[in-house]
Amino acid sequence: MTTHDTTHLRPDDQVEPPPPPPAPPRRPTGVRAAVGVARVLWRQLTSMRVALILLFLLALASLPGALLPQWTLDAGRTATFITENPTLGPILDELGFFGVFGSPWYAAIYLALFTSLIGCLVPRTWDFVGALRSKPVATPRNLGRLPHHAADVPTAEAPDAAATRIVAGLRRWRSTRREESGGVVTVSAEKGFFREVGNLVFHFSLLGLLAAIAVGKMFGFEGTVIVTEGQGFCSSSPSVYDAFRPGLLVDGTDLAPFCVNLERFDAQYTDQGLATDFDASIGYQTGEQVAAGSTDFTPRHLKVNDPLRISGERVYLLGHGFSPVFQVTFPNGEVRTAWQTFQPTDTTLLSEGVVKFPDPPGYTGDEVRQHQLALQGLFAPTAGIAHGNANILSSAGAAPDDPAVAIQAWRGDLGMEDGAGQSIFALDQRQIDNGGLEKLDRANLTIGESFTLDDGTRIEFTGFKQWVQLQTSYDPAQGYALVFAITLLGGLMVSLIVKRRRVWYRITPDGSGGSTVEVGGLARTDQAGYGEEFGSLAALARPSRSG
Repeated sequence: MTTHDTTHLRPDDQVEPPPPPPAPPRRPTGVRAAVGVARVLWRQLTSMRVALILLFLLALASLPGALLPQWTLDAGRTATFITENPTLGPILDELGFFGVFGSPWYAAIYLALFTSLIGCLVPRTWDFVGALRSKPVATPRNLGRLPHHAADVPTAEAPDAAATRIVAGLRRWRSTRREESGGVVTVSAEKGFFREVGNLVFHFSLLGLLAAIAVGKMFGFEGTVIVTEGQGFCSSSPSVYDAFRPGLLVDGTDLAPFCVNLERFDAQYTDQGLATDFDASIGYQTGEQVAAGSTDFTPRHLKVNDPLRISGERVYLLGHGFSPVFQVTFPNGEVRTAWQTFQPTDTTLLSEGVVKFPDPPGYTGDEVRQHQLALQGLFAPTAGIAHGNANILSSAGAAPDDPAVAIQAWRGDLGMEDGAGQSIFALDQRQIDNGGLEKLDRANLTIGESFTLDDGTRIEFTGFKQWVQLQTSYDPAQGYALVFAITLLGGLMVSLIVKRRRVWYRITPDGSGGSTVEVGGLARTDQAGYGEEFGSLAALARPSRSG
């Protein structure tokens, strides 16, 4: 083994040990670390890329609201969908897919997009203001590298005179001239700043539209009610509505009072059964008329997308259907007439429902609950035969040309005494399962036909009434939402039409009193269409014949 002898080294020859390695930088801890993480997250959230992702997620999250029935729009159809899909329906309901626009996850995306847009637009606006206040960019050294270029354009003018003439020709351009060494004069010009204005207007309008929708959700409300011909309702409290959806800051105690009566409903159909027009003849009273006890109603025709505007609220016509009318003669000879709203099941308005008689005459005590009567079945506006079976009723069209009903009678305890709510469209299935309701006869009837039960009760189908579903809506920010929607489209059109362009001129003296001009152009947004315009810009380098 070879060793190195250091005993003969002089003190000056001793090798010093290497310096210790630098200590690794200490990672911030505590508050500083949290601030650093928050700063990184904020930068990511306020980037335009994240804003576009959130906008896409918002559109994607809105799809269930368009594809699935919503509690706020059609509670009956939503309940039917959940019943027909016993596995998937409750799961979707628990996740909020039947109330998309009021769900927490939709609100989270909404607020994140709102915050991201604010974080993007504030610095972007500040940069744009700075760009407006600054001069156009100085002329590049090598104009030949630009997409549009014209070199060595001769002119008999001196550089100063040529630059003055060129600047005068750039009337709608932001331009400036600069002096360089060797007597060279440059002209820088740019155009199309209005494109960025349109871009900012579009994004600020989107921000305003989101804010207006949020205000409407907090301070607005919607209520739906079914009204049959000859009946009406007064908007005085949420209890008069079949469904009432208040905003987050609305308790329903300060509704503007008004009354609406449905006098008649008419619908027009094509020969193929397609609806062409809906017209509800109504009468209404304002809050002042209600408070004064007036009996006068102002007539009006209510149509789809033509709401009644009253007391700052809007009353819309949403849908319609039929209420079959039955005349029941009980065994003691007493005659009662009743009708009930039937729920449409398809586009032909084949409807299903039930008419309940919870207090039959001639009975007392527990006998009343044992002899309650229910007529459950279908109503067809234009009767047809389903699948060739004469006993199965179907509807051939939505127009009430040949109305008929298929009725199943039930007798027994309807289950209405325990105080629990029941659907107006169906019987309590628990009463059927436990034998509380007894199935009796069934029959298909046209108007004027009847059938008799085993105890002598006679049931006659005497006709029908039509009902409409009305929606009362109040949104204090609706006008602002319309303004923002218009400005959003205007800003988008401007940002798509206007092009951002830059042009530079370098004017070099030729030593004989004249000069040569080199021109370069750059379309910052879209090069298409700049070629023809660049030709006219390059022509400014040559003096006109009259000059």
